[in-house]
Amino acid sequence: MTHQQMRQRIVRYGELKPCKTAFIDAHTPGSDQKENFTIIGAGVSESPDQHVHINDAPGFNIGAAGQPPRVRNSLHTHTTAEVFFVLTGRWRFFWGRYGDAGEVTLEAGDLINIPTGMFRGFENIGTDYGMIMAVLGGDDAGGGVDWAPQVIQEATAHGLVLGENGTLYDTRQGQQLPDNVAPMPLMPETEASALIEPESAEVAQRFVARYWDMVAAADRQPALVLGENGLLKDKPGFTVEMITGKSASAELINSGRHDVLMAMHGHWKISWPEGEEILAPGDTCAVQPGMSYSLQPSMTGEASLFRVRNTDDPAGPTHWL
Repeated sequence: MTHQQMRQRIVRYGELKPCKTAFIDAHTPGSDQKENFTIIGAGVSESPDQHVHINDAPGFNIGAAGQPPRVRNSLHTHTTAEVFFVLTGRWRFFWGRYGDAGEVTLEAGDLINIPTGMFRGFENIGTDYGMIMAVLGGDDAGGGVDWAPQVIQEATAHGLVLGENGTLYDTRQGQQLPDNVAPMPLMPETEASALIEPESAEVAQRFVARYWDMVAAADRQPALVLGENGLLKDKPGFTVEMITGKSASAELINSGRHDVLMAMHGHWKISWPEGEEILAPGDTCAVQPGMSYSLQPSMTGEASLFRVRNTDDPAGPTHWL
C-alpha cells in the first residue's frame, strides 16, 4: 500500500468534520451545542449533512461525540453494542426511563460497554470541550436507535420532526414531512417502561474498564478489553484491545481482519512494507484485511492505543444476563 493510499485510511483528529444537526435533539436546550462525527461506516446520524470520513463496512461503526461542558446527549436505546472510551474530558453516563435510575462517571481513557435494552444518555461534566470515541455494533447502526418518548415530544416543540424513514425535518427551515412519510411513532409506554434500569454499582463493575486497569493488563502483551475472554465479557461482533508501549512490538501483524487503530496517549508509528506513518492522540487508522503492519511508540513517555477488530459473531445485543 502506497503512502497516499494509507493516508486516505487515516482520519486525523484535527481534520474531523462535525455535524451539529445529527440528531433529533439538535434544537433542544442543553443538547443543541453537541457535535457528532462519523469516522468509519454509515454511523447513526439522522441528518443528510453528516460527513462520513471512511465509508467502510467492517461489521461495526466508528464515531465520536464532542460536547462543551454541561451539554448532554438525550436518552435513547440501541439494539446492538454501543462502546465508548473517553478521549478528553470527564463524562457522566446515565440511564433509565427518565435518566435517573443510575449513573457512572468516566475519566480520560476509561471505557464503557453500555448494555442494550435500556435508555442511556451522556453529559460532559468537565470544564472544557470534551470528546468521546464510539464503536457501534453492525454496519447499519442507524437502524437500531430508539429515542425515549419525551425526547421526540420535546424536539417537536423546538421545530424538529423525525420521519418514520429515520430522517430529520426542520420546520424552522420550512421543511415538512413528505406526503408519503409519517412521523416516527413514539415507543409505547408499556415497552419504554419495561427497559432495564440496573444499579449503578453493577454497571460500573460489569461494563466499565478503567484506564489504569487496562494499562496494567497490557504490561506484557496487548490486553483484550472487550471480548468473550476479555476484561469486559461480550461478543458484539468485534473485540477491543489495548496496546501500550510495553506490549507493542516491531513484529509484523496480519490478522486477516479489519483492524481499526485509535490512539489514546502518545504518538505511534505504524509501519508496513511500503512505508510508515505517525498516529497522534485522537487519530483513527483503518487497516484493511490482509495488510501486514507493526505498531510502536514513536516517542518516550506514556503511550496507549485501542485496537478494534471485527469477529465472526453477529452484531447482536450487549447481554445483560
